[in-house]
Parts: sequence; C-alpha cells; structure tokens
Amino acid sequence: MSAIATIVLIVVVLLVLAALVVGVQVARRRRLRQTFGPEYDRMVADTGNRSEAEKELLERTKRHARLELKPLSPESRTKYAAAWEEVQIRFVDSPKEAVATADELVTRLIAERGYPTGDYDERLADLSVEHAATLQHYRSAHEISVRSRDDQAETEDLRQALVHYRALFADLLGEDPVRHATPAPRPAADDVNRADPTPEPDATSR
Repeated sequence: MSAIATIVLIVVVLLVLAALVVGVQVARRRRLRQTFGPEYDRMVADTGNRSEAEKELLERTKRHARLELKPLSPESRTKYAAAWEEVQIRFVDSPKEAVATADELVTRLIAERGYPTGDYDERLADLSVEHAATLQHYRSAHEISVRSRDDQAETEDLRQALVHYRALFADLLGEDPVRHATPAPRPAADDVNRADPTPEPDATSR
C-alpha cells in the first residue's frame, strides 16, 4: 500500500471515529433532554458549561438508579389524599400553618417513595430524574416556605406556595389529591369590617 493510500485510510478511519463520537454525544444529549426537560437547560445555565452540566445530570441518573424506590399502596394514596385535603381546609383559617404542614407532608411522601430527605439540594437532584417537570414548583414552594418562617410572606404568596406544593405532591402521588382548587383564606375580622362596615342607624329611626 502506497503512502498516499495509507494516509487516506487513516483520515477515513479518523473521520468515522469522529462521527461515532459525535453520534454518541448527540444521542446522550437527546436522552438527557428527554429525561430532565427544563432541568437540563437550568443546569446548563447554572454551570455555564454544557459538558459539565451533562456530567452532573449523568451522575444524578446513576445515583437515582441505586435508590430503592417503591410505589405507594392504594391505602397510602388514600391516606395522603385525605391529609392533603385537611391541609387545604386548614389554609382557610391558618395559611401559614397550612403551608408548613404541606411542606412536612410533601417531605413524608418523598421519604415513603424511597427518596433520601436529609439534604434539600440532594433531594432536588434525586427528584429531578423522574419528576423534573414539577421540580420548579418544589423550588418555588420551598422558597416561600422559608420566607414564611421569617414572617416575610404575604397571604397570596402562601396560596401560591400551596399550589406549588400540590403540583409536586400530585406528581409523587400519581393522582390529583383534591379535585377542587386551593381555597382562599378567610378574611380577618378587621378586613371584613373595613370592606363592609355595618351602617350606623339613621337619626330619624331613633
């Protein structure tokens, strides 16, 4: 074989190998996008490096594969659905307490499904593999819950937190826990009086 033919053969082999590498990368990127959805773009934005982001997402997939996840029994689903309805009923009179209870209930459900619950960031990473679609709801709810503990959340914030918690809760539960919307909190007595004051009796009626 002539030197030119050898060089051509080497070039062809290198091009084939490069095409294979690119093909593997494209297929892996497609799988990661399908698995993680918006979490993929968020990780790329956070790291500023697509390769590092994909490496982290692959590590999450490996950790997730080692978890011993389990489905809920029908009895457990019924129990959690009833507990969530109690949270929504409680929200009417005690929004702050209801949101705190919702956070605890979601954490219990996460644990019962088999996910570790020790560290919040690790919890997000583990949930992102199968529940990426509702992960932003969890982030938003958690952020409001933290502000609520510091008395820095308004009533509408708390209502939004409950809506966010419910999205993840339903995803983990496998069904909508309650068929009706999140109720509005009951107005305080002072608010009611300001909005609809009782008229003073007319002087002519005395």
